[in-house]
Amino acid sequence: METLQQDLMNKPVKKLFFHFFFPAVFGMLLMSVNLLLDGIFVGHGVGEVGLAGVNLAAPIFTIILAISLWIGIGGATNFSMAMGEEMADEARSSFTLALAIFTAILGVISIVGYLNLQTVAGWLGANEETLAPTTDYLGVLFALGWVLGLQQLLSIFIRNDGRPMLGMVSLGLTSVVNILLNYVFIFVLDMGVYGAALATILGGVVGVLVFVPHFFNKKVVLNKWRFNWSLPLGRRILAIGFPSLLAESGAFVLVVGYNLSVVAALGTEGVTAFSVINYLHGFMFLAFFGIETAMQPMVSYYHGSKKKAQLKETLALAEKTALILGVTLFVIGYLLAPQLVQLFGVDDPAIVQLAVEGIRLFFIGYLFIGLSFVYMTYFQSVGKVWSATLIIVMRSYIVFLIYLFVLPKVFGVNGIWLTMPIAEMTMAIVIVMFVRKRVKQTLI
Repeated sequence: METLQQDLMNKPVKKLFFHFFFPAVFGMLLMSVNLLLDGIFVGHGVGEVGLAGVNLAAPIFTIILAISLWIGIGGATNFSMAMGEEMADEARSSFTLALAIFTAILGVISIVGYLNLQTVAGWLGANEETLAPTTDYLGVLFALGWVLGLQQLLSIFIRNDGRPMLGMVSLGLTSVVNILLNYVFIFVLDMGVYGAALATILGGVVGVLVFVPHFFNKKVVLNKWRFNWSLPLGRRILAIGFPSLLAESGAFVLVVGYNLSVVAALGTEGVTAFSVINYLHGFMFLAFFGIETAMQPMVSYYHGSKKKAQLKETLALAEKTALILGVTLFVIGYLLAPQLVQLFGVDDPAIVQLAVEGIRLFFIGYLFIGLSFVYMTYFQSVGKVWSATLIIVMRSYIVFLIYLFVLPKVFGVNGIWLTMPIAEMTMAIVIVMFVRKRVKQTLI
């Protein structure tokens, strides 16, 4: 406990930011590798229809992640603010209450979803051809997907408890186990899409087990459990984390919106092409959550301890990092689009062409997306929930859905691919013109 506080109080901001950032971003990328690997193994071992089915089921994975980020970020922000105010018992109570809330919410979703698999598959856009693989994957996610959510929630708290590297180790082992079991279940045991889903879950189990020793470490805050729960504490956790729920749920809206638009315009071929884009997006998009998870412990602590200069420096570092990350991902997508499509074993020339064109247009959005994440995270981490919520609602729902309705009518299929990039560019302009300057003024 004292080591973490001393680091936050005494270490240079730049050194501390990257101490959190690199494990966070690699951890997020490793987490998203699980779904990416499912797509690669299914594409090669099951076929293009199986790949489309897994993509249609993927939004449920997004919902699980959204809930874990909602409760995890909300609880961990309160945890770090409490530590900044030297209130260790409230910090511990934030963890135990967050864990209880997460368990209750995921329990309800799992039961309801498992009892209505075909209905949910239909809502997600499955047709007669893709219904079987979609329900196979959904069945495993609804029954056991809470394991993946628990892994993410524990990772967030343990990072705030001063051990960001442990989260990366957990997610790294998860990916290794997932690779091995995907090969065995799909190519050796011929378990198809069901095997891919099961491999992901069992990898998550290993990842959760990695965290267990942390709670017996005498040098951390979470070596003791407190249950000083209250309704105001629960409300704070839910309110502070709400923008993270909206942000990740926005990914759900994006996937479902794109799937429905592509099905209407191009049929199963279009869904398969978007499956490739969506797998890559799921992998790369979570890198921006790495910036969020790096910023949050620092901003929350500095806000709680009234350190404005450190807050300002953290914000500037996050902006630069988001820009560099966005440019890097765009360049990778533009230059390596054909090779990225080949990873998924797609052979149909029409689908390959659709996917390559889609990647090159869709990845333009990464040039702008980081700015929204930086300012959403800043507002969330200092407890200004409504400001963070407004940014997320605008970018993920209002602006995106308007463009998704309008652009395909104007530009055809290219309009579908350009919907996300233009929505993100619009929000970046709004933030630079109306938000960024005001935030900087408050930190003078």
